[in-house]
Amino acid sequence: MKNILYCLFLILFCLAPAVGQEDTSLPVVIPVNGEVGPAMAAFIKRAVEENKEKTKGPIIFEIDTFGGRVDSALEIVETLLTIDKADSISYAKTKAISAGALIALSSGRLYMKTGTTIGDCAPITYSKEGVQEMGEKFQSPLRAKFRALAKRNGFPQVLAEAMVSKDKEIVQVKKDNEIHYYDRDEFNELKKRDKEKYQFLKTVVKKGELLTMDDIEAVNFSFSSQSVQDLDQLLETLDLTADSVRYVEKNWSEIMAGYLIAISPILIMIGLAGVYMELKSPGFGAPGLIGIVCLLLAFVSQYTTGLANYTELLIILAGFGLLAVEVFILPGFGIAGIAGITLIFCGMVLSLQNFTLPDPDLPWEVDIFVANVIWVMAIGICSLVLSFLAFRYILPRVSVPGGGTFLSTTLEDSHADSAETRHVRVGDTGTALSELRPSGKAQFHDQRLDVITQGDYIDKGETIQVIELSKSKIIVQQKGDPS
Repeated sequence: MKNILYCLFLILFCLAPAVGQEDTSLPVVIPVNGEVGPAMAAFIKRAVEENKEKTKGPIIFEIDTFGGRVDSALEIVETLLTIDKADSISYAKTKAISAGALIALSSGRLYMKTGTTIGDCAPITYSKEGVQEMGEKFQSPLRAKFRALAKRNGFPQVLAEAMVSKDKEIVQVKKDNEIHYYDRDEFNELKKRDKEKYQFLKTVVKKGELLTMDDIEAVNFSFSSQSVQDLDQLLETLDLTADSVRYVEKNWSEIMAGYLIAISPILIMIGLAGVYMELKSPGFGAPGLIGIVCLLLAFVSQYTTGLANYTELLIILAGFGLLAVEVFILPGFGIAGIAGITLIFCGMVLSLQNFTLPDPDLPWEVDIFVANVIWVMAIGICSLVLSFLAFRYILPRVSVPGGGTFLSTTLEDSHADSAETRHVRVGDTGTALSELRPSGKAQFHDQRLDVITQGDYIDKGETIQVIELSKSKIIVQQKGDPS
């Protein structure tokens, strides 16, 4: 066994220099595939920051996406703009639609695989009526971004805008053997003397349509430098080979964060329910542990993608602290409880977005903010429902005697006889001295005792009745409750 371990150590020792000697100056290929979102934005930012200074050669972005979140796409655009445009290349592998087209036009050069498409960047939203195209308020800042990218990288500006808005008709004209593109209304407003210098060729984008191009049209419209069969041919065009480039891949934390973000609403719901159940129960057990783990996983995923930082964590922790004060120290429910819930709500909303308050000039931030508020409210309601169901149907059935001959013969018919339960019997009535949510204090026969309901909330001062004695627990319900 020692010899085997020694050999493994020797192999790893020999391989270590080879791994460490990877040539970091080689050109890199960064994949941009899947839904555009915070996880993709974080990955591309990390990949670019690690490579843009030490790489000697182009950084190629291999794009295959139908789009996604506008805010994440704009964040990716800003990352790509930190690269010298002579060193940034977009390669449309399958499709660069919507936000994918915005990313593709951020590079200094664009190449497209044969048969791929690019365009259709109108901002959309989902409603009861289905997919709806957003209005001018949303389209205007996006058009400005497309126009700026087109101007920077030498693409036709009016055609770039036609990817976002379909209220313009774009015509192709010729002057001095050069091709130009005009909005039909702007072309018609040219002075007759100037207009005669142009030869009208054709309408390239009809009014009411968005510009979406295949690889051939993209070349003809001066967006794509060339159509290629695959990445190998693109590398050959750039005087590179597959062996002379490095392929950047997501690390394990980025992969995990992507999965966790997808289920973060569920994690937050379970986490809130677990922590709430723990606050309402004596001691510390499985619900609290599960709740803390779920909340940590949800927060870590948001932190990894740059949506959350320590500020949001401190706000949420302060909220839970105030709730603990409300439950264990202060009677009733007042300022501390309301402030705690407010802080938890604000912290959860902030952890789902990369801004504090939406910028009026970026209307999609308003949509994201409203969606996050609705999400958190829905998660809170679902957490309360989940807690109620657990108290009502799960927890009363969890504490069952263990199996085995010894336990079944000695405990099966035994009665709880703790300092609490020996003062009462099933059927006794008393008065709730505090709110039972579901645990609290009650008075029986001049004795102040700890009691718990089966998940029901009972107000202070209500008459209650013992319905079960379970180990050291006195389980009660409101007198007259048929359940």
